[in-house]
Amino acid sequence: MKGPVILVGDNSPVVREVLRWHLESHGYQVVEAADGAESVTLARQVRPAAILLSVELPTLNGHQALTRLKLDPDLRDTPVVFITAHTETDDVVEGLRLGAHDYLRKPFEPAEVIARISAAVRVKELQDDLRARNAELDRIARSDPLTGLANRRHLDEQLAAHAASAARHHHELSVAVVDIDNFKAVNDTYGHNAGDTVLREVAQRIAASARVEDVVGRWGGEEFIILLPHCGIDGAVVVSERIRRAVAAGPVRSEHGIAIDVTVSIGCTGGTDDGLIERADAALYAAKNGGRNRTIVLQQTDPLPLPAS
Repeated sequence: MKGPVILVGDNSPVVREVLRWHLESHGYQVVEAADGAESVTLARQVRPAAILLSVELPTLNGHQALTRLKLDPDLRDTPVVFITAHTETDDVVEGLRLGAHDYLRKPFEPAEVIARISAAVRVKELQDDLRARNAELDRIARSDPLTGLANRRHLDEQLAAHAASAARHHHELSVAVVDIDNFKAVNDTYGHNAGDTVLREVAQRIAASARVEDVVGRWGGEEFIILLPHCGIDGAVVVSERIRRAVAAGPVRSEHGIAIDVTVSIGCTGGTDDGLIERADAALYAAKNGGRNRTIVLQQTDPLPLPAS
């Protein structure tokens, strides 16, 4: 099993060879660079676990190379251990201020090199693990646990962001609200486990029918929302009808093999104002009142229909 990659940046072939020998003897892989610019280029290519970087380098010195590394979002957290012949405190302070992880002074002891690199690699591993855990927690916080789609929190954030972007850059934004027809009857007739199966299957059919750039989520209960950026109302109707046909194309099989016919009603609207969801909901209710299994559009200038008595 290959060990972590360490980038060694030093203009002395002798120093690089000594460091390579000691690092490889402790299980690390080593790539070498002879100047600061090459160190930055190689770091972008190999994404090392840590970097041993001489302060005294041609083309870009160590401090300049570190500054470029910190500007790269993929490398800013890579620990950099400086190697320097300078002993002045000001030089060390400047390196640490720029974000260096540690310092080694020449001539260095091999055991100290290994100890400091091991510590740097461990810090990188902990940072990567923490970042992965935070990403997973964020995904969970924004996902509906039953369907795996975006949840209402994420939909609210995405709607606000896309509406602001559409208003600022004068591009179109549409919204479709999808509701499973007669869903209560599914739960009452076949049980809640069958209802959950229907929700999951309908969610998959909606997601498969939407565009790649669309944001698809579960708004709550049996209701779903699709945000369609850069899409006018005509395009939203095309997507909505594709979704409606996909849901109705075949029955959903429950865990006991029962075939459950499912249809959806869809309300569409467009715009960038605060009334998007309200208008889409009104269009949805019109679709329900009009017989279900259909798409109804409510334009931004249309009055909201009166609720059914």
